[in-house]
Amino acid sequence: MKGRYLIIIAIIVLLAFIIMTNSSPGWPNIQLGNDKAIADKIKKMTLAEKIGQLVIVGMEGVTINEDIKDLIVRQHVGGVILYKKNIINSTQLLALLNSLKETNAANTIPLFLAVDEEGGRISRLPDELIKLPTNQAVGEVNNPTFAYEIGRLLAAQLKAYGFNLNFAPVLDINSNPLNPVIGDRSYGSVPDIVSRLGLQNIRGMKEGGVIAVAKHFPGHGDTEVDSHVRLPVLNLDISRLDKFELVPFKNAIAAGNIDAIMIAHILLPKIDPQYPASLSKKIITDLLKERLNFKGLVVTDDLTMGAIVENYSLEEAAVQALKAGSDLLLVCHDVQGQFKVLEAIKEAVISGVIPEAQINKSVFKILKLKQRYKLTEQIITSVDVANLNKRTELLLQKYLKFE
Repeated sequence: MKGRYLIIIAIIVLLAFIIMTNSSPGWPNIQLGNDKAIADKIKKMTLAEKIGQLVIVGMEGVTINEDIKDLIVRQHVGGVILYKKNIINSTQLLALLNSLKETNAANTIPLFLAVDEEGGRISRLPDELIKLPTNQAVGEVNNPTFAYEIGRLLAAQLKAYGFNLNFAPVLDINSNPLNPVIGDRSYGSVPDIVSRLGLQNIRGMKEGGVIAVAKHFPGHGDTEVDSHVRLPVLNLDISRLDKFELVPFKNAIAAGNIDAIMIAHILLPKIDPQYPASLSKKIITDLLKERLNFKGLVVTDDLTMGAIVENYSLEEAAVQALKAGSDLLLVCHDVQGQFKVLEAIKEAVISGVIPEAQINKSVFKILKLKQRYKLTEQIITSVDVANLNKRTELLLQKYLKFE
């Protein structure tokens, strides 16, 4: 009997070995959660394919065009972000997202399909959907369950169309009434409230299957300048940041709840007098990665914003952001600039300015995140707007007495 059991075990082991050694080396293998499969895939990728994964681009128009086709098919960009200018209605949005997936079908790595959907005034989804409240309104209710359910509903809305990555929530603390860019996008002026509600919003999106990107590290709440226009300067030292601005980010990291963090375009001269946070090794690598022990994906805010392009060339900013420790770059506007960024990164790697080993580490994190959330290029045939709106009505009636 003992010998028979040994034979059965040996057969099972042999079958497992055959299955493993004959499995495809492509993207389906990565779905198994095998880190070695991801590493093996990266070894087979060209330099251009790896560099492409480091960039999310925006596009012009409401239908796919030759530029975005080129960026996806030949430049292998890691993702596409859509804005309100790209969206007319539910039918058009669904068709656009499906066409982006179809264009990427020849590649073996699914796209990040990204958007800024925070609720309130920062909303890109079609107008047929009932809008979710501002974070300020959620903060005034100050119920963690409400914040969680908002996150779940956001995920449901986004996944219904095919989005898989959301640049939200805002974890900035609204400490300056003169702030022109944060305001009601924040949960409030109290660090603990912002932290508690932000973490629940992240949990809701995460459990709903959408990647949440917390923003804007190390904190944009005390600025008086809009970084879309020019570079804000904050004369805050590390002691102040530790006690205030960093609290929501530190708590999210400690909870192991956050997969990605966006870096702000703000200059903190008491920490780095030379570079804004999004280009600063002292802030990205020394503070965020090493001191706060963040192991997730580091994403820049849009590099085509005024805070950057008024002070740097787009190519220079992209290379410096990677040197500083960023993993993923947002280049949301300027199609020619998008091509230039990809070429500049390639030249920086070839010349040794950026080690290819660093590129590989960032690509690994990107592929790992795409695998963890089971990103696919599956086509979605319809969106049940009425059902989404019913869910929104019920949620708002429950917490805001919505009519």
